Amino acid sequence: MIEKIAYYLGQNSDEPNIRLAEELVKKNDVNGIAEIAQGLDNEKEQIVNDCIKVLYEIGYRNPTLIVNYAELFIKKLQSRNNRVVWGSCIALAQIAELEGDYLYREFDIIYKAYKNGSVITVDNCISIFAGIAKSNKKYEKKVFPIIIEHLEHCRAKEVGQHAERAFICVNAKNADEFKAALMKRYGSLVESQKKRVDKLIKRIEKEDY
Repeated sequence: MIEKIAYYLGQNSDEPNIRLAEELVKKNDVNGIAEIAQGLDNEKEQIVNDCIKVLYEIGYRNPTLIVNYAELFIKKLQSRNNRVVWGSCIALAQIAELEGDYLYREFDIIYKAYKNGSVITVDNCISIFAGIAKSNKKYEKKVFPIIIEHLEHCRAKEVGQHAERAFICVNAKNADEFKAALMKRYGSLVESQKKRVDKLIKRIEKEDY
């Protein structure tokens, strides 16, 4: 299957990688997916980049097909290749609820990626945090305050998007704290940003978690 990635087709485009992901999902091809996962250890950076693209595109479509590679994605968070780091974060964001126990054990690695990562890495770390918190209430005590602190201090333009990413772990016990964090930032937001926050606040008020 790896011969179908963009690199081997001589294409400077992600379209072949997306098509391959769709094919692997449609066929439920676990052997093909394993072959792509092995490509993350290739010496050629472009092959690695293509393979992580295929894997997180699979994750978008069927997270269960990449759940067995959580350990590999954690390992790649420590890569010097930035695309592999944020690509691994995207993949982990898709499986965070499914692999909450493991990701909680490896939380320090994820948190380091969050603190030092690119915009895409940070975006998806918020989704990972939320997935871990939702996966088991006992993890919420450690992870939810990190989400709140982030919402209170991130750039104004990120408040709405990141609040949406985090909303999956909002529940009856923490909803007031989540709402308070959003209201603390509300005055600094432009109208389009306020609309995104308003939708979440309405859901909290309706107890639509």
